[in-house]
Amino acid sequence: MSQTLLFPGEVEWSGENPGISLKTDPAGPFTTLASFFRVVLSPHGRGLALVLLQAPQAEDEGNVCLTDNEPLARWLVANYVAHFGAWRGLAGLRSLRYRPLDSVATGGDASTDYSETVTAGPLTVALEWSGLGKPFCFALPPAQSATGRHHMPTVFVGCETATVTVNGQRRPGAPIPREIAGQRISTAMLAFSETWIRA
Repeated sequence: MSQTLLFPGEVEWSGENPGISLKTDPAGPFTTLASFFRVVLSPHGRGLALVLLQAPQAEDEGNVCLTDNEPLARWLVANYVAHFGAWRGLAGLRSLRYRPLDSVATGGDASTDYSETVTAGPLTVALEWSGLGKPFCFALPPAQSATGRHHMPTVFVGCETATVTVNGQRRPGAPIPREIAGQRISTAMLAFSETWIRA
């Protein structure tokens, strides 16, 4: 007899949240952080948002959020991004400038490579993941989630290499190895079917 798994609590948002975190020195701080959201359900409706810190440790004009739904983006940054391990306490989030995006183009097959290209006025940001691993599905309990308050079932795909390119200029650094749910991946991964459920 099969067992149905029902997560208690309130579904706050669901969608996709692939990310790339780069370092030039594996022992040093992150030098570029990018978190892309494609939200299909939330209290603020649907929307797209790219949160990009080109100077994570400083208040800098290169730290931007490109979005087609600013209330949703601000809610995601305040309640989720600010709690992500690599992003927590960063000065770069304090200087975040919100700008309307013009377009988002998705590329790749999500089995060997994948990309999201976001344009906003004169700014074009390309996120690219390659050397993709085998997808795996897991669910973090609230105590282990980034916020400490949510169940988080999701599908992750790790990758060997990833790049962030801004107006044709590739950002320095590379992802570093990490482990989650007993799987060895890196600080750049695809996150699909991601749902945050407040316990």
